Amino acid sequence: MNVERRAVLKGMALGGLAGVAMGSSNLYMANAMAAPASRIAPTLVLVNEAAAGSAFLEGIASSPAARTVTVERTDLSLDFILALEKRLLSGKPQRIIGLVDDASAALIVDLARSSGARVQWLGQHSANVSASQHRLLSADAAHGCAMQLGLQLNACGTGFNLTEQRPHGHQPPLHLTAAARSKAGSDQWAATLGYSLAMLGTTHTGQAPLIVSRQSPLTGNFVSFSIEA
Repeated sequence: MNVERRAVLKGMALGGLAGVAMGSSNLYMANAMAAPASRIAPTLVLVNEAAAGSAFLEGIASSPAARTVTVERTDLSLDFILALEKRLLSGKPQRIIGLVDDASAALIVDLARSSGARVQWLGQHSANVSASQHRLLSADAAHGCAMQLGLQLNACGTGFNLTEQRPHGHQPPLHLTAAARSKAGSDQWAATLGYSLAMLGTTHTGQAPLIVSRQSPLTGNFVSFSIEA
């Protein structure tokens, strides 16, 4: 098995998110029909150490998909790689979503590419206590998720800059931005992202709850994804 993490990370940095998602004919953006919330496939949530116990998981836990979710922490060990590869090749309908560091994301996306899985969403996120930046690549199945993220960030008053591209659609790129008015919702981006990814591809129209920032909000650089196998 060749995970080619260095090449994938270079694609993220130099070619943008589209270079990662479209880098192989075996990995393509999923444009599937939306399913009722009652028929959500079993979902594996992958988080790195920083995202474990964060508002990202709080958002997932508050969604109707919570009953289908299993949470695992990522690492770059051979055991993790083999277990994820086995899961992707099992042939069972499932979703894999997560919020991880760049190196883990490169590994996960490349394993998905090798298995023929479909990517519905790929995002790069950078956050501090007063603002966040989001570069998103999404399929039709993720329609509305980026807009919901922007609207909730605007509602809670944190500064943000959000750009979404949909390479298989005809819509122009979405660009939303707002200056910081408050630091009270500095964790909202992670909670809304978790809720939205958990419900991605369904007909559910609910919204993530507005949350109060924690003592140590989730800051740093992350990659989010939703993979359908």
